Amino acid sequence: MTLLLLFLLLGSLLPSSSCNKANKHKPWIEAEYQGIVMENDNTVLLNPPLFALDKDAPLRYAGEICGFRLHGSGVPFEAVILDKATGEGLIRAKEPVDCEAQKEHTFTIQAYDCGEGPDGANTKKSHKATVHVRVNDVNEFAPVFVERLYRAAVTEGKLYDRILRVEAIDGDCSPQYSQICYYEILTPNTPFLIDNDGNIENTEKLQYSGEKLYKFTVTAYDCGKKRAVDDAEVEIQVKPTCKPSWQGWNKRIEYAPGAGSLALFPGIRLETCDEPLWNIQATIELQTNHVAKGCDRDNYSERALRKLCGAAPGEVDLLPMPGPNANWTAGLSVHYSQDSSLIYWFNGTQAVQVPLGGTAGLGSGPQDSLSDHFTLSLWMKHGVTPSKGKKEEETIVCNTVPNEDGFSHYSLAVHGCRIAFLYWPLLESARPVKFLWKLEQVCDDEWHHYALNLEFPTVTLYTDGISFDPALIHDNGLIHPPRREPALMIGACWTEEKNKEKEKGGDNSTDATAGDPLPIHHYFHGYLAGFSVRSGRLESREVIECLYACREGLDYRDFESLGKGMKVHVNPSQSLLTLEGDDVETFNHALQHVAYMNTLRFATPGVRPLRLTTAVKCFSEESCVSIPDVEGYVVVLQPDAPQILLSGTAHFALPAVDFEGPEGVPLFPDLQITCSISHQVEAKKDESWQGTVTDTRMSDEIVHNLDGCEISLVGDDLDPERESLLLDVASLQQRGLELTNTSAYLTIAGVEGITVYEEILRLARYRLRRGAALYARKFRLSCSEMNGRYSSNEFVVEVSVLHSVNRVTHPSHMLSSQQFLHRGHQPPPEMAGHSLASSHRNSNHSLCLVESPSLGSSQGHSCLGSWSVWV
Repeated sequence: MTLLLLFLLLGSLLPSSSCNKANKHKPWIEAEYQGIVMENDNTVLLNPPLFALDKDAPLRYAGEICGFRLHGSGVPFEAVILDKATGEGLIRAKEPVDCEAQKEHTFTIQAYDCGEGPDGANTKKSHKATVHVRVNDVNEFAPVFVERLYRAAVTEGKLYDRILRVEAIDGDCSPQYSQICYYEILTPNTPFLIDNDGNIENTEKLQYSGEKLYKFTVTAYDCGKKRAVDDAEVEIQVKPTCKPSWQGWNKRIEYAPGAGSLALFPGIRLETCDEPLWNIQATIELQTNHVAKGCDRDNYSERALRKLCGAAPGEVDLLPMPGPNANWTAGLSVHYSQDSSLIYWFNGTQAVQVPLGGTAGLGSGPQDSLSDHFTLSLWMKHGVTPSKGKKEEETIVCNTVPNEDGFSHYSLAVHGCRIAFLYWPLLESARPVKFLWKLEQVCDDEWHHYALNLEFPTVTLYTDGISFDPALIHDNGLIHPPRREPALMIGACWTEEKNKEKEKGGDNSTDATAGDPLPIHHYFHGYLAGFSVRSGRLESREVIECLYACREGLDYRDFESLGKGMKVHVNPSQSLLTLEGDDVETFNHALQHVAYMNTLRFATPGVRPLRLTTAVKCFSEESCVSIPDVEGYVVVLQPDAPQILLSGTAHFALPAVDFEGPEGVPLFPDLQITCSISHQVEAKKDESWQGTVTDTRMSDEIVHNLDGCEISLVGDDLDPERESLLLDVASLQQRGLELTNTSAYLTIAGVEGITVYEEILRLARYRLRRGAALYARKFRLSCSEMNGRYSSNEFVVEVSVLHSVNRVTHPSHMLSSQQFLHRGHQPPPEMAGHSLASSHRNSNHSLCLVESPSLGSSQGHSCLGSWSVWV
């Protein structure tokens, strides 16, 4: 019985002991916490406070909270338990936090109990709660200005809402301390205000005549009233009243020949005075009409230039110099251009009729007539002249020529700014065709060259070497054919109906001249020069460009960097360049690359006026600005002159028998011609040289042409009965050179290379008639190039003729031995410069030449070998 009671007692006690060790519930915490921690502090204030509850309380261990765990990457916080029984805890920073580094932190927290015993077995954890901790800022940073110095410029007499804006920043993280609440001008008595955003304005109108530069100091405060440690300086410049214009250009622009392309406005910029523009158009005009015929071209004569450019011969001059064989131009007014070319003036009431055949070489037969292949070439200066009635056509040339099947007819005329070519292949059957071009060059009253190539049915017009296709072609079938007679008229044309023009009231017509029963009309008013025609063969494009294209003009090559929306247009003669765009900076860049270029090695020096005209369009028409014109000039400097040097033997003496030979004696057997250009160079001193460098010019030898040489006499002219200058005419003609041989000089004219002229001049010979009593002669040689623009040195050669002396019978011009050997007697004038000396009376003596000091001999004597001398 006792054992049973003991067993029952133990059974009742066992359940009670197992309950004490049980951990049935998880701890519980809030789902979310909001925390605040002050910058540079570590205690986090949580809302709600951190408490963990456990339903196993008040059991020891199972009902107690042993701690908290934080979950998250790099969480700078930790959680500690303050009271295990109540579950109170706190979160604190492991080290002071920085708001500027991170303003907010988010992580999770979990509570855990103490388990079932001191060993912490069977520990239970709560759910994970989210914790948001915000770091409260502390005003630890002062404002800092973005710039230490601010600069601006204002125009006098204006009040600005904002001249410039200063800016300060703050390194704090919160809006309260990181924002700049206000700025302050520290310098007293300044006519400026600054607002809370840092905008500075003027309180009164500033005058350029007063203070031109204002300097003052500003500071900044953040919203925590902390002032900037370093203040900022402000400089405001007062400028005179703004005038829209081009800035940064030079009125005078110097161009050195050979410099290539030279920018005209490298630093130019457009001042718009803050007026917004949406379109800019500028025109640059280069005036070259005063340079020769409209612009700088090669300085050779027309004939020389044709040879250099490879033009085929055979052209016929329709307006030659008046003379016995060309009297049809005698009645015209004659002028001369700067390059000495002949110019004819047609006053609108006169014309010339070119005779057929003879000098003209036209229309004398089918072999001389114009076929359907020919080239007309002329210089023309024509402007539009006001008239009472309708502007009439002005005829330049009118021609009817015979051909194998009958007659053909053509005319070239101008009508206002149009130029027209009428061609009638066959008067008997074909219909006339009229080709029209509209060109500003026709009526601008400037010199231009026109070359018309007819290769029917194709017609090409070249103006200043640039080709133009016809703008319009008319089939003029209703035109009454002209008379079927050969006729060539320049400056007007004839009409079949005698009184038709007068009945219409036309002023541009007259009655026929003597020998011409038909009236003349359509008179030309302007200048003509260099008018020629060549039939049967056309001038090529390359030849025409070489002959007549301008060698100077405006140039633009920077198309790769041309901005968006920019347009560039250059007229054919390169005298007018137009730019158009919508952005000022892009436009400035484009204009800075407009250049002047002259491709001639020896450019014509002088002034080329320059004008820049600008038109702008503004967003506001009422306040739109006007840009004044820019006027300047390009000065083409004098080119470095070529130095043409002639050198060789300056004196020689030969026996008379050599001069009396059939070919005479060469005057310049070892002639050397060199051409070089001396130019200024920067002096450079060698490191080992201790002296000074004074020679700063360098000479570069160049390959060049000559256009003429002259051999003239120093002293009396040649006596044709006793002496002559000889040169092979055939060799000159083969090279297209002209020879003029007179008693005073011999000239060679025509463009050729230096080596050719050397070869020809070495063949120039001096010949004496046998028995001529001549003893010495001086010849002067000089050459020129560029149509006589540059000349060589004068190379003087003295020749001495050595005669044998007969003792018994000597001519009157010879001396006897007694006279010759007389010490006090001078030889006759014609023997000046040399004498005979003998110390023995043999039949053979050594002949010596006694040279005058002017011949450059330091000794004054030179023995010429052994000659027979009869004494």
